[in-house]
Amino acid sequence: MLRHGAMRREVTRQAAKGDLGAHMIINPDAVRDPYPAYEQIRGQGRMVRSALTWTTVDHEITTEVLRSPDFCVGLRMPENAPGLLRALLAAGGTWPLGPAEPPSLLSIDPPDHNRIRKLVTRSFSAKAISSLRGRTEEIAAQLLADLETRAGADRRTDVISGYASLLPATVITEMLGAPVEMREKFLEWGEGGAYSLDMGLDYATFRRSERDIDALTDWMAGHFERLRREPNDSILSSLVAAYDQEEGRLTHDELLSLAMLLLAAGFETTVNLIGNGTRLLLTHPDELARLQADPALWPNAVDEVLRYDSPVQRTGRVAARDTEVCGFPVKRGALVLTHLGGANRDPDVFPDPARFDVGRAGADRHVAFSQGIHYCLGAALAKMEGEVGLRALFDRYPDLRADGPAELRGTRVLRGYRTLPVRLGDARVPVDA
Repeated sequence: MLRHGAMRREVTRQAAKGDLGAHMIINPDAVRDPYPAYEQIRGQGRMVRSALTWTTVDHEITTEVLRSPDFCVGLRMPENAPGLLRALLAAGGTWPLGPAEPPSLLSIDPPDHNRIRKLVTRSFSAKAISSLRGRTEEIAAQLLADLETRAGADRRTDVISGYASLLPATVITEMLGAPVEMREKFLEWGEGGAYSLDMGLDYATFRRSERDIDALTDWMAGHFERLRREPNDSILSSLVAAYDQEEGRLTHDELLSLAMLLLAAGFETTVNLIGNGTRLLLTHPDELARLQADPALWPNAVDEVLRYDSPVQRTGRVAARDTEVCGFPVKRGALVLTHLGGANRDPDVFPDPARFDVGRAGADRHVAFSQGIHYCLGAALAKMEGEVGLRALFDRYPDLRADGPAELRGTRVLRGYRTLPVRLGDARVPVDA
């Protein structure tokens, strides 16, 4: 708690002094619309120095930093942090075993990163994801039928709580061998836990994040015991067996952290992908008409959603040694904050980047899933679910329209909607199809 308070005070102080990097961390405007600030950063240069970090929205520099072996991910480890942050991190206190804390895959480097990631890579291969497509389509169809029932005669409903959140939550819950009836609780805990990725939280939000992470940790430990009694063919069951049978392959904290990351990452970003995509297509009816006329554009449209309104807006790396990035010298221990959402609107890579274009050539050059060894393990799963989920929604409800203001989540690293009210219109297929 002491560490959290010191961090927030320092970020607030730097933001008040006009530091753009600190502004992006703590100002609510950065949640509502970060893109003007990205252009401010771009106007200041390819690499911008702030009191806390180096900051970039440059696509080439972002890609180089994320791929370079000269950078590591020990962002909250005092021995690796830059001077000011190192003092804050050393102030005391502990962090819960969350998605951005070691031994999470998001926060460890080789060789441990390679050892742990190898245990689950096969479950997210192209072949494995292809085999899940049919089941994902079945889940989408059932959820849309349920959405129809709940909407009632006035056809009004919230597409986030009733569909966009439940689709990926159901898929990952089944993949991990967890009870499907737990998916709403997972979503609740995941929403709170997602705040742990952000710096500069107010105290109430910080405590909520801790409580939700602790609740998920307790549930997962109990689930491991259930899997020991009744093993199945899920990813988690195989990980528990590896922990029990192969001494030294996984520590207890590694097993727990990996299980929690697989669960949370399995739906957090995909909820935002489907929600952001729905919002974009509702506000760009001409682009929706292109998809309805040419369904072959759907895979590219998903990449364009990821580029235009990235579910993950930023990530960071620490220089492991004195190095150089695209001609910019970076000292060992310096933190480089790469704004993925800004890099995905780099005009040197994406012509007319502020235009949403489902047929954009090169849309897949986005960095929404990061790059290098930390490239998102579930990228193929997220893209498949995004395509299936968005296409099923608009195929069934071609006249779907917004029905009131959408509400964004309060997170800064993750960008998406908490609510998105819609009116369904007439369904193209019967409810019981």
